[in-house]
Amino acid sequence: MPLLDVRNLKTYFDTEAGVVRAVDGVAFSIEVEKTLGVVGESGCGKSVTARAIMGLVKAPPGRIESGEILFHRDGSIIDLAKLNPKGKEMRSIRGNEIAIIFQEPMTSLNPVYTIGNQIMEAIILHQRVS
Repeated sequence: MPLLDVRNLKTYFDTEAGVVRAVDGVAFSIEVEKTLGVVGESGCGKSVTARAIMGLVKAPPGRIESGEILFHRDGSIIDLAKLNPKGKEMRSIRGNEIAIIFQEPMTSLNPVYTIGNQIMEAIILHQRVS
């Protein structure tokens, strides 16, 4: 059974020039305790795919047009594509069970705080530890 099963994911952006199909039919599975590497040219949709999984596609102009992002959790299956990105369930998953570290350090880490404090903040927020 996969941990994450992405099926026919389509993520589009509405622009003045028309619809940009940033992700148009991506499908893959990630098994428990396995790693998936996503490789491609700049602009091919790697980051948009990751943002869609995390519920971080800014709407508007972006949207998940169709597809499923099935997250297997505690014996149940949650379609992340159907969750409210700002809702309680998605916020409990994002940063706790699924996370992303963007390549550009200035968008991922705040130089005002130590890396240890930033990592600790996420753990304390989601794990209810001191």
